Amino acid sequence: MRAAVLYGTTGSLLLSGLVAAPAGGAAAWPNPAAALEARGTVVAAARAAKAGIHWGACPKGDDFPVAMRCGTVTVPLDYAQPDGKKIKLTVSRAGATGKDLRNSKHKVPRQGSLVYNPGGPGASGMYFPLIGFLPEWKRIAAAYDLVGYAPRGVDRSAPLSCEDPKRFLKGPAQSPTNPSETYKKERIAEAQTYARGCLKRSGQGIRHYTSLNNARDLDVLRAALGERKLTFMGASYGTYFGALYATLFPSHVRRMVFDSAVNPAPRQIWYRNNLDQSVAFEARWADFRAWIARHDKEYALGTTPEAVLHNYEKARARLAAAPAGGKVGPRQLQGAFLAAGYFDDYWPQRALALSAYLKGDPKPLIEQAGPHPEASAEAENGNAVYTAVECNDASWPTDWRTWDRDNTRLARVAPFETWDNVWMNLPCAYWPVPRQKPLDVRTLPGALAPVLILAAERDAATPYEGAVELQRRLSGSVLVTESGAGTHGIAGGPNQCVNGYLDAYLLEGRLPERRAACAPHAEPEPAAPDGDKTARHDAQAHEDAKTTRQAP
Repeated sequence: MRAAVLYGTTGSLLLSGLVAAPAGGAAAWPNPAAALEARGTVVAAARAAKAGIHWGACPKGDDFPVAMRCGTVTVPLDYAQPDGKKIKLTVSRAGATGKDLRNSKHKVPRQGSLVYNPGGPGASGMYFPLIGFLPEWKRIAAAYDLVGYAPRGVDRSAPLSCEDPKRFLKGPAQSPTNPSETYKKERIAEAQTYARGCLKRSGQGIRHYTSLNNARDLDVLRAALGERKLTFMGASYGTYFGALYATLFPSHVRRMVFDSAVNPAPRQIWYRNNLDQSVAFEARWADFRAWIARHDKEYALGTTPEAVLHNYEKARARLAAAPAGGKVGPRQLQGAFLAAGYFDDYWPQRALALSAYLKGDPKPLIEQAGPHPEASAEAENGNAVYTAVECNDASWPTDWRTWDRDNTRLARVAPFETWDNVWMNLPCAYWPVPRQKPLDVRTLPGALAPVLILAAERDAATPYEGAVELQRRLSGSVLVTESGAGTHGIAGGPNQCVNGYLDAYLLEGRLPERRAACAPHAEPEPAAPDGDKTARHDAQAHEDAKTTRQAP
């Protein structure tokens, strides 16, 4: 219901429901100061419920269809001071179509707004409403307004920056599996400079870009949409602040889908989660190499995973000596193949590019792995938000010797991603503003409506153990597993079994018993055409995959 009707006696009752304090949330506040932020959230939600969202044309240049509408929601920069500085979050919406795919004469009842976050931190969900055009999503799009938004710091939502975007996507660059002490010192200096740059370019307000504030922003957005209870779907990092929301505001939840869940245990946020991620990427890299080996006829990269690895390392060595097109070095190669660890529909084109390069044709590799200057501003912004949120959320080791010890050991068994993961996160060792203490995610029996957790068993970006841990902490939650698969983000994808559970939950509120399993989706065909990325994967890979920061 729009804010325009939230007046009069009935409207006052609705408004009270929209902004009520979170039942059961007080016990979850991590410290006394958070009580101020809780009260600030109530104040901000009340204002948003009254103001609503003034929907209009979407920003020019974003290629949104005319039917899609955009607006803004105002939130406090600091929830402890709701009357202080404000920022605006951009929001997009496609109204429920009401179309019954089985009976054109029947109108599907509208169920409210489905709010989506694709992950990151640093991802924008502004394009999410377009997903309603895909066949897998049309039933959901019939019943729900599809709502996306850019979280604080992202895109037009009070954007953060840590360095000149022109420097961000520079190439080529090295990416040694066994870095020397000299190389380590260079990357330490780079991390220190980057951390200082975040404070210099974004100011002291950067401390308020946190997962907890993302959860509070979500409640203000709920109120602005006129929803008494939230229907939300989060993928990857979106599952983490979605879990924070469920802990802080359990009575405000209608339905929630957690797709590819982050391990929310406080001890895991975020240093240990990144160590676990490096281990998982090693296993997924092995899966990819085994697939290439099974298709040696098409790619001629070897009939065993070991032979494929030998050819990959051969390419790394060549690129270290002579970057392809003067643009693609070992780090760009690793970034391209890291994306294949997220989504197996990248496998055919990545294998083709590697094969062509080793046969003397570097063009496919340059096209897939080379930097794209036109995307530098967006990429730099996403990386800045990723860094700020993860560094602010929790304590990180501040002694380089800890990082060096842990990752030297890890790299012996998981060399593919370990050191590049270190360089991605190392600014957190030198972060110039205070850190928070992670919230202990958990809900009491009956406090939270049943929620759905989706996970692929061999997901590398968010290892499967995280989904198990999240289920343990959210009482009454249900876990659906895609067995033997590793694609990151499985909702609305090629697995019809998974989609069946998703539709049953969002459309009818039906869930299986505590756990269910689906067989894996079919592996990609080796001769996939160019443009293998679906709209869903294109958005998530761009916004969520932790591609390595480019350094001079």
